[in-house]
Formats: sequence, structure tokens, C-alpha cells
Amino acid sequence: MSLTFYTNPMSRGQIARWMLEEVGQPYDQVLVEYGPEMKSGDYLAINPMGKVPALVHDGHVVTEAAAICAYLADAFPEAQLAPTAQERADYYRWLFFTAGPLEQAITNKSVFKLEPDAKQQATAGYGSYEAAVDAIEYAVSGKEYVCGDRFTAADVYVGSSVDWGLQFGTLPTRPAFEAYAERLRQRKAYTKAKAIDQELIAAQQGS
Repeated sequence: MSLTFYTNPMSRGQIARWMLEEVGQPYDQVLVEYGPEMKSGDYLAINPMGKVPALVHDGHVVTEAAAICAYLADAFPEAQLAPTAQERADYYRWLFFTAGPLEQAITNKSVFKLEPDAKQQATAGYGSYEAAVDAIEYAVSGKEYVCGDRFTAADVYVGSSVDWGLQFGTLPTRPAFEAYAERLRQRKAYTKAKAIDQELIAAQQGS
């Protein structure tokens, strides 16, 4: 079995690394620098978007952090991170919501400073930033994890978005977000993955 992880520590690769640590399988790491290396022919052959993260598992390429989380959960069922039949609806609902409408809403508001007016909200998949934030708050309220009382791969992706949002102010501080993020920060795989990426970031900044 070969598992090769292409990443940059200052990227969404942090999400995929957390998932890899949750799975607990050995993997090879390839660091890809922003700029010419990430847009090189060799790397574009892996990910035509020229972005990280990317995962190659026994010759099969998976890109997009949410897809990597779901793929790894299915590829390594012994980690018990894939949904049960009863969990499947919430699992897919909130995994795809976070990767789609929520990320679009946050990016448009925080990065591009764009907010749809009342008419445009009918066309925008996320409606409004406030609606998207309220929806993800609903997803993590009144239960331990996205699917209920059990941690799944959906929590790696949804949790990363909430954790990042609180850290960098792209999500408002709300009790449900803070409680959910704090539960996730206690996981051994989370702390191990963060330590690896923080060390890599420090090395990059020191070079």
C-alpha cells in the first residue's frame, strides 16, 4: 500500500493531514512550494488545478480536502470514521454544505468583500453569509459531533472550518462553535497534525 500526501503547511493541506493522522496509516509527505513548483508540469499531472492538498493512494489521485476526508474514511474502514446508515444523511449534508455554500459565503465576505443583495441571495447557493453561518451553527448545536455522539470524518472537515473561522475571525464567536472546536482540539490526531504543520511553517519562515 502506498499513500503519498502532497501539501504545503500553509494551506488546506492541514485538513487532510489531520484526517491522515486520524486514519493512522503511514504516508509519504511531499512538500510543494507555492509558485512555479505548484504550477509545474510534474505537479499539474497530479492536480491540474495546481493546488494542494492532493493524495495518491495506490496510483489513484484524490484532490479537494473534503473529498480526501471522505475517501480516507472509506478506504480505511478500520478507523471507523465513515458514517453508519443512520449517520449518513447528516454526514453528507454537512460535509458538502461546508465545502460548498459555507466556504463560498466566507470567501466572498472575508476575502472579496462581496455580499449579495436581497435579489442576488435567491441565486447564490449560500443565500447570505448570515444564513450560512446560522446553518452551520445548527449543525453543531445540541450534540457532540456533526452526526450525533460519534466523531466521523465529517467532523474533520466541518471542524477545521469552524476552528479556522474562530481563529481568524471569518466566523463569529458563538458558544456552539467554541464548544465544538474545543472538543476537537482535544483529539490526539488533531494535536499531532497541528504540531507537524506548525514545525514545517516555522522551518519555512526561518529559511
